[in-house]
Amino acid sequence: MNGTNHSIVGFRKLAVGARMLNSPLTALILDGAADVLDDSSETGRRILGWTVDPLVDALPLRLAGGLHALARRGDMPALTALYSGARDDFGDVIRETISLHDVWLSTWLDSPPQTNEVGRSGALMAGLMVATGRLDMPIQLLELGSSAGLNLNLDRFGYVLGGRTLGSDDAAVRIAPIWNGEAPSGGWPKIAARAGVDLRPVDVSDDAVAERLIAYCWADQTERIARLEAAIAVARAFPPQVAQGDAADWLAQQLATPQTKGTARIVMHSVFWQYLPQSTRDDIDTVISQAGESATAECPLGWLKFEPTDNLALMALTLQLWPSGENLYLANCHPHGAHIDWL
Repeated sequence: MNGTNHSIVGFRKLAVGARMLNSPLTALILDGAADVLDDSSETGRRILGWTVDPLVDALPLRLAGGLHALARRGDMPALTALYSGARDDFGDVIRETISLHDVWLSTWLDSPPQTNEVGRSGALMAGLMVATGRLDMPIQLLELGSSAGLNLNLDRFGYVLGGRTLGSDDAAVRIAPIWNGEAPSGGWPKIAARAGVDLRPVDVSDDAVAERLIAYCWADQTERIARLEAAIAVARAFPPQVAQGDAADWLAQQLATPQTKGTARIVMHSVFWQYLPQSTRDDIDTVISQAGESATAECPLGWLKFEPTDNLALMALTLQLWPSGENLYLANCHPHGAHIDWL
């Protein structure tokens, strides 16, 4: 049905990607939705009439999040049975679910997923270790697109990175990606201050909001869900400071504030860049470049990015430092941080 519609093609492509990323249930959900979406519902009309690239907008994952949330709530027993493996008539159940919960599901199309994938902290921590090895000073961490700010607590997690066991032995969140290459150099970072910004910050102290965040996790990747639940508990114990606002404006204000000598500022973001309009990207580039020109050995600046390559299924971990001007390509990574090829 609607096989040539560009949104439906996007659902099919992401289903292929989900299988490659070891989530066959998500693939079946996306294919099932693609089979039955039509203009008889508000949800279907909005999806079929989507005017921009559905993959860049993560449109299929918006609907998948809503369906997963309904399945977890148990409001639609047939859908819950589908997710548990008790049923396999994906198209029929999804069609019925959209019909009965159309207005509610349509609201899930209003904004991109707030996944706040904690597994990416393995790569981000490795990048901060490299920065620490070169700068040898405490870090003021500034995260763009923080969502719930879970990754701002990354120094409160435990890791195994390239054979190195790092962090607290009793950390509630443990991250041990499949690692290819040498272990990351540098020492454990001392984070002296941390703050983030997001257009739509997620407050996980609210149970309903936390549940929505969990719904964006792929249902058959139970390890990810358990890790997210543990990270939410950490965030409730150590609430991250996440401001609501435009990333470029917020960052300009942060970098304009006098920097404490002997403290490095590190700007960090993960799977954030693709959602920005070009004008905002240009503004952030300008703000960071100008701050880099003013950086000194006593007040250095870093830019740590975990962002898609031309292949959306492969993330590049890069680190740029000032005043040295070093621009390091550190690793190629699985989108959820499950494996890291250290370069």
